[in-house]
Amino acid sequence: MQIKLANSYGFCFGVKRAIEIAEKSSGAVTYGALIHNPLEIERLKNNYNVGYVDSLDKIDTNKIIIRTHGITKEDKEQLESQGKELIDATCPFVTKPQEIVKEMSENGYDVVIFGDINHPEVKGVKSYSKNQNRTFVVLNVDELKNIKLKEKIAVVAQTTRKISEFLKIVNFLVENHKEVRVFNTICNATFENQDAVKELSKEADIMIIIGGKNSSNTKQLYLISKENCNDSYLIENADELKPEWFKNKNLCGVSAGASTPEWLIQNIIKKIKQIKDYNE
Repeated sequence: MQIKLANSYGFCFGVKRAIEIAEKSSGAVTYGALIHNPLEIERLKNNYNVGYVDSLDKIDTNKIIIRTHGITKEDKEQLESQGKELIDATCPFVTKPQEIVKEMSENGYDVVIFGDINHPEVKGVKSYSKNQNRTFVVLNVDELKNIKLKEKIAVVAQTTRKISEFLKIVNFLVENHKEVRVFNTICNATFENQDAVKELSKEADIMIIIGGKNSSNTKQLYLISKENCNDSYLIENADELKPEWFKNKNLCGVSAGASTPEWLIQNIIKKIKQIKDYNE
């Protein structure tokens, strides 16, 4: 059985930047997971003394790292008012939609955010709106149909969403409203990883997608892979691999989410090779 990596996979620019910042910030804690990969979070804790808290009430140090997905404007202001030292690891591609939402809402536009309302990135982006009541988070056109929007609309996207779904949202808005300002805030790494997994899944007998189960971009890769290769599996670590998956398979494709470290990818490939040798 051949093992083939996607042409584009794994750590994106924003995640690499955040990891480098964290590795230089011993003794700090991140408010919320720095990235959506629990094994990498554990590595930072064990090797660099970088902690993690999921509530402002649990912060017991003065040095706080702002996660790659960003935090809400209100939480940031609260930490600043407490005199905390903030180390900003927010991905620049996430900061951009924050700025756009702020500016467009100040200029009287209704704002549509294409994304998951429960995702920390989306919560952070929405918080920068000057008019929360006129800022709407949707996942599809059907949700849009239930909202009465003004004629001036600005639309942004969660950085890790599928471009094809974003275009459906945009097309609906353009067809039904006079002025629509479209800001494509899906990052290039997302495009490249999604295109690569789409192509590889068309030729593979089995696809292994590696990443955190709570990672939006990893789940998108899995869904795209599943469309073309029914034997697609999303795993976080090598222990989840099952030998029976690889029976009578000729080509195993491998991809990984933007929060998945290279050391983890290589560990899983090593385990796949061991399973392959056992099956043969």
